[in-house]
Amino acid sequence: MTSDELKERTNKFAHRCVKLALALPKTKLGIHIQGQLIRASTSVAANYRAVCISQSKKTFISKLSIVIEECDESTFWMEFIIEEELLIPKLVEPLLNESKELTAIFMQSRKTARGIQ
Repeated sequence: MTSDELKERTNKFAHRCVKLALALPKTKLGIHIQGQLIRASTSVAANYRAVCISQSKKTFISKLSIVIEECDESTFWMEFIIEEELLIPKLVEPLLNESKELTAIFMQSRKTARGIQ
């Protein structure tokens, strides 16, 4: 997968997460999770763009680590939504799977950049 394809994929991920977050109930918990999921998922896309223009291997790995953390946090919030039964799992699971796939892709990229196989 090219960096442009991953830019597109992370952008779509962020948009889908925003739509999911906006579907949450307007309770205190729903509003809290809404903000957290929007922040984490949009950070995945924004920080991946920073990865793509990094000027050194050290910066690349550092920025990629941020992407991994934010992607994993997005996964956490989606799992939490399911556990708290805020939305039906069928609505959340496809995006949850995408979050896990993106995390795996970025973790492998970081291992490759570090020279670890």
